[in-house]
Formats: sequence, C-alpha cells, structure tokens
Amino acid sequence: MTATGPTQQTFISQRLKLSYLDWAQSKYDREKPTLVLVHGGRDHARSWDWTAEALGEDWRVVAFDHRGHGDSEWVSDGNYRVNDMVYDLAQLVHQLGVGPVTIVSHSMGGNVALRYAGVFPDMVKKIVAIEGLGPSPERQAELRATPYPERFAEWIGKKRSASGRIPRKYQSIEDAFARMIEENAYLTEEQARHLTIHGINRNEDGTYSWKFDPHLNVWAVEDIADEFLQQIWGAITAPTLLLYGADSWASNPAKDGRIKHFTNAELIEFEQAGHWLHHDQFERFIATLKDFL
Repeated sequence: MTATGPTQQTFISQRLKLSYLDWAQSKYDREKPTLVLVHGGRDHARSWDWTAEALGEDWRVVAFDHRGHGDSEWVSDGNYRVNDMVYDLAQLVHQLGVGPVTIVSHSMGGNVALRYAGVFPDMVKKIVAIEGLGPSPERQAELRATPYPERFAEWIGKKRSASGRIPRKYQSIEDAFARMIEENAYLTEEQARHLTIHGINRNEDGTYSWKFDPHLNVWAVEDIADEFLQQIWGAITAPTLLLYGADSWASNPAKDGRIKHFTNAELIEFEQAGHWLHHDQFERFIATLKDFL
C-alpha cells in the first residue's frame, strides 16, 4: 500500500450514509479516468486495496461499501434488494460528477454493476464482472421446484430468525482471521489478515464481529423476472469481460448459456482459482485487467 492510502468519504443514497474510498491524492489524480471497484456480498471496499495499488498510476480509483457492508449504514428494515444497490452505485457516480466510468466488480457487486451498465449504457466505458451473473439456470430451476408459497413462508421464518440473531463474536482478531482462512484456503496469510482487519468491528465487551449486517444472509424469494434481467444484459453496450474461477461453485455462463444474452462479452476462466479469483490469482488478474482496460 502507499504511505497515504485512500481517503474515506461518504455520500447519501435513499437516506443512508454510505462510505467510499478515493485513491486520488491530488488534482492531477482526480483528472484521471475513473475506475469504480464494486465488492461482493459480505465483503468490503478494502478488499480492492491491492487492485487499486496496481492500477492507481493510470486511474482515479474509487471503491464503495455497499449498504449493510463495511463502514456503510445498515438498512432499517433488514431488506437488501439488488436494485436498491444499483441505485446506490448510480448515486455514487452521479455525486462524483464523473462518467462514463470503467467498472471492475465481484459476485453480488457484479450483479449490481452489470445492471447499472445496462440501465445507463452511456455511463459505462468498459466493465469487468467476476462471477457476477447470480444463480445459474440450473440452480434457479432447483429453487423454483418448490412452490412459491412454500418458499415465501420459509423466507418469513428466516427473516424472523435473522431479526433476533446477534452477530457472531470472536474473542480475538486471530479467531476471526482463522475463520477467514477457513472460508477461502487460497488466500495468503497477508491477504487474509488485511481482509480481516478491515472487515471487523470491536465490540464494547472487547470481542470482534464482522461489519456486515446479519440480514444479508437472507435474500428475497425472487429478484426480478428472468426476462427483465436478460433485457438489461442485452442493453449493455460497453465491452464486457466476464471472469470465472475453474474451481468455483459459480456456473460458467459460456457453458450454461447465459452469455448469449450479452452482445459484446468475452469470458475468461482462471485455472487454480475459486470464487475470489482476484485474490487467488492476483498477478494474472491484474495482467488480464490491464490488457482489457
């Protein structure tokens, strides 16, 4: 990391105070083209620090914490909808007064960023989405095999349980670090410690808890209709790069057919990488970004 690092700032979106990081250190930096980094679910903006450091010479790098994540506020009703997160991204770009922007995104953040690129095609120059298309057609079919009323009732039960759930407490940073390693064995010790330190808060009793809202473990029964999502993907005009890890649980859209809904998309699969391929194969990831961007 640089000696100064990014500055942390806030913006307002739907009455929520959301946090973002800006690596621009001078007027010269702010005049560079803007690169917006959009993290995934239960993650935070500081997970992009290495990417920002690698690309900061050529870009004004900005990364924000989604609602309910990192240093951004939690929603009062505990309901997190992807389209509200698209609004947040649109609001960030609007308040920065920049555009068109280039976007690099991961997982849930990729889902958000691709929708933004389809709704506002003139505002996106290029977009990279790491495993950001959401559930595969096969997974959707599995979920929908259960009648909607039953899934709705199950959702209510899960939401009720989440409302009474106390965020898990760790007695030390080392305990939280061990959990981070357990979640992704590809991480180096340096990566895992960095992600842990920036991903936890210290509680009044001295324990530590993850910053994200526990309600993020419970998503809506249905999002938007498949046809509408496909229309959004088809409306993207920016060159699009879809990245997938060969060892990930995520379904490759070149194999499951979803890539046909894009008009200008390329897909690259990373060997020896899982869902967090931007950490698992960092050097190749940065080289791929530089070639594409």
